[in-house]
Amino acid sequence: MPVRYVETSRLPTAWGVFDIHGFEDPDSNKEHIVLTMGDVSDGEPVLARIHSECLTGDALFSLRCDCGNQLEAAMKAVSEAGRGAIFYLRQEGRGIGLLNKIKAYKLQDAGADTVEANEQLGFGADMRDYSILGPMLRHLKITRVRLMTNNPRKVAAMEENGVSVVERVPLHCASNPHNEKYLKTKGAKLGHLFTGRAQ
Repeated sequence: MPVRYVETSRLPTAWGVFDIHGFEDPDSNKEHIVLTMGDVSDGEPVLARIHSECLTGDALFSLRCDCGNQLEAAMKAVSEAGRGAIFYLRQEGRGIGLLNKIKAYKLQDAGADTVEANEQLGFGADMRDYSILGPMLRHLKITRVRLMTNNPRKVAAMEENGVSVVERVPLHCASNPHNEKYLKTKGAKLGHLFTGRAQ
């Protein structure tokens, strides 16, 4: 059964008032949201981001990743543009779940990188499923995007869901001693693009 739309409401934030759209995926029993600002259904390219849930980074301010900083940067960019969409997908830990991510953290503490940790737990390097975007994009009538991402796989995901990516907008945040290895692994093993950065 495909992802289905549930409801829309207003969401006041530090970066302005967004509309929050709720969706549910009966197959995985997960709930996803999209934050939008302005008219995203007029056919013009929409400034957009696909953001996978990261409780530790988004809500607990972890320095092990750059997720929370990227989410804030994306919300700020949409606010400044006055128009855009942020797809917040409940695919914690690149799809392995929160408790398995904590297990992966333990392996990283012992020297593994993020990819090695996932694989040692019996998972793939990245288990996220971007096909769930299709019903959300169609509901919001988004057909063209300027995608805020460093991940070529997300560009491909949009195009596979019938959306034209007219521009990839890099989204870089400052590194710190706790996430330097994480960022280097994203570049070296997952193909993330860090133009102008050492990683």
